[in-house]
Amino acid sequence: MRRNSRARLSLCLLLVAGALGLGATPATAAEVHTAAAATPSAIPSASAYALDAAVERTLGADTAGTYLDRKTGELVVTVTTDRAEEQARATGATVRRVTRSAAQLDSAIATLEAEAKITGTSWGIDPRTNQVAVEADSSVSARDMARLEAVAERLGGAVSISRVPGVFHREVLGGGAIYGGGSRCSAAFNVTKGGARYFVTAGHCTNISANWSATSGGSVIGVREGTSFPTNDYGIVRYTDGSSPAGTVDLYNGSTQDIASAANAVVGQAIRKSGSTTKVTSGTVTAVNVTVNYGDGPVYGMVRTTACSAGGDSGGAHFAGSVALGIHSGSSGCSGTAGSAIHQPVVEALQAYGVSVY
Repeated sequence: MRRNSRARLSLCLLLVAGALGLGATPATAAEVHTAAAATPSAIPSASAYALDAAVERTLGADTAGTYLDRKTGELVVTVTTDRAEEQARATGATVRRVTRSAAQLDSAIATLEAEAKITGTSWGIDPRTNQVAVEADSSVSARDMARLEAVAERLGGAVSISRVPGVFHREVLGGGAIYGGGSRCSAAFNVTKGGARYFVTAGHCTNISANWSATSGGSVIGVREGTSFPTNDYGIVRYTDGSSPAGTVDLYNGSTQDIASAANAVVGQAIRKSGSTTKVTSGTVTAVNVTVNYGDGPVYGMVRTTACSAGGDSGGAHFAGSVALGIHSGSSGCSGTAGSAIHQPVVEALQAYGVSVY
């Protein structure tokens, strides 16, 4: 992912527990909170994920972004030049010519950062509309909205603005399944390296404590071996209790989801989120390369979705079928079935620590 594309946001840190098969007792089916089931074409195939990675390697900033066509299930590559179109077609992808290049979208983001840095807003690239998609929560005043709209108008259609319910804020909860430093978090995915077992979670969780337990005041099951927050939002904990945890995600209905691989999310695709508060929720990826401006520093290269989440869900798993996608970072909460869950791409965390899902 390009990490120079930016979006600013002050939103909540949601500390979580119980997203994985880590010995937690599954909830009943009635506790599962989920949006309508995604159609098969809304989940990329293994070849589509591979194609997306190939396009990123081949075109880089010469593409204005990729997305999944929900009607056909095909990966679409947006381009602005004949050369980029030829390169994209050579990868086997479906190509769409658009008006604004990646450089133009990045320039629009730079203008927003310089002139409309308002608490309660975020922005990131939506390649489906070839625009920078701005969200403003309910705390943004009419005066600030007018300021934001004036900046967007000067950018000549490169920016779209929408209101989202709720207020972005920090929200650390006590109690739950995975404890450290008086807070609870979730292991997003179990991972392995050289025969040792670990779990990855949110970096704002691993910043809190070096030692992690499965119960409040319980014995230590794992020790922090790395943490990265801000800038990123991931950390890793090594199991020290001699256990061999399964590489699965808790679905909170008496079953689990096996995880076999990891990939970067594609705009337009369906995702699921597993967390201890809202259990399993579903949504669609709406923007990538999003920057979140937390009170103690920004994080870059995040992914925005429409999945519901709430206080206690942070650090949970974002996934699609057997593919790991991200580590839950934050949200403005839920309004009915509509949400704005944001995740840290898990591929980056796996590469940083040299581990793999299993």
